Amino acid sequence: MGELLTPTHLLLVLVVALLLFGPRKLPELGKGLGEGIRGFKDGLKGTSTDDAQKSDAAKATTPEAK
Repeated sequence: MGELLTPTHLLLVLVVALLLFGPRKLPELGKGLGEGIRGFKDGLKGTSTDDAQKSDAAKATTPEAK
């Protein structure tokens, strides 16, 4: 059994995806896939960008003790 991800296989997958979805839809699919992977990784870590933004906003609005 040979290697799974040879350049020939990757090229074939790219050509099939191009034929199925067209050149206009591929960037949108890539963006959606990237956001999904990023969300999955954040979920594994237990954090999200919304939580980070909320904590930054809370730090900015609370007065600092002197």
